[in-house]
Amino acid sequence: MTYRPFEIVGEDRPSRWLITCDHAANTVPDSVAGGSLGVHPEDMARHIAFDPGAKGVALRLGQQLNAPVVLSNFSRLVIDPNRGEDDPTLVMKLYDGTIIPGNARADAAEIERRKAHFYRPYHDAIDRMAARREDVILLAIHSYTPRLNGRPPRPWHVGVLHAADQRLARPLIWRLRQEHDLCVGENEPYGGHLPGDSVDRHAETKGRPSALIELRNDLIQTDAQQTGWADRLAAILTEVLPKTGL
Repeated sequence: MTYRPFEIVGEDRPSRWLITCDHAANTVPDSVAGGSLGVHPEDMARHIAFDPGAKGVALRLGQQLNAPVVLSNFSRLVIDPNRGEDDPTLVMKLYDGTIIPGNARADAAEIERRKAHFYRPYHDAIDRMAARREDVILLAIHSYTPRLNGRPPRPWHVGVLHAADQRLARPLIWRLRQEHDLCVGENEPYGGHLPGDSVDRHAETKGRPSALIELRNDLIQTDAQQTGWADRLAAILTEVLPKTGL
């Protein structure tokens, strides 16, 4: 099968929602360091290489919202699609205490090659799907580790990240906080805006409403957990959207 740096599921679905998953896969294509970055398989299964569980949640959300889903098909260690093209962390050489040997000699030419082969085709796919109707709402699905090395535990079950445009994010946060079994973070476990990141590129600078949902990855390890969270989020998003006036 011919390698593609992205996958679109439900391309013909009519919903105004567009779901993205920037860190869906931990794939290292054969054209990058022979298909291995020299990172131990256990580390390639961790959050440093992709967002565990996020793909399953995104796919189920797409089904429930009748929305197309755009998924990356390369590890964030190959090149991070949720960074601007000039971001110094676009290709990481050290991540959460793990050295990335295959990136040690990634010079400007190699980074440009990875942009051309992986990063830009993925973003072009999002651009194309976002252009299919004028009232698109971008919903970015991510997951995060319960604890970074040497850092305190992260208590949030779910976080909603936003930048200046809070038209969807603010009502969504309010509604999630009505779920009394959830600890909900606003711009947690980190801030919601980096210049040129995926939401900035496809929503913030285009005037499109958006929200970035972060789920703690120990809560979405199994298919059942991913389905449960996606169903719960789909119901809440369907309830919240009409109240936003968007």
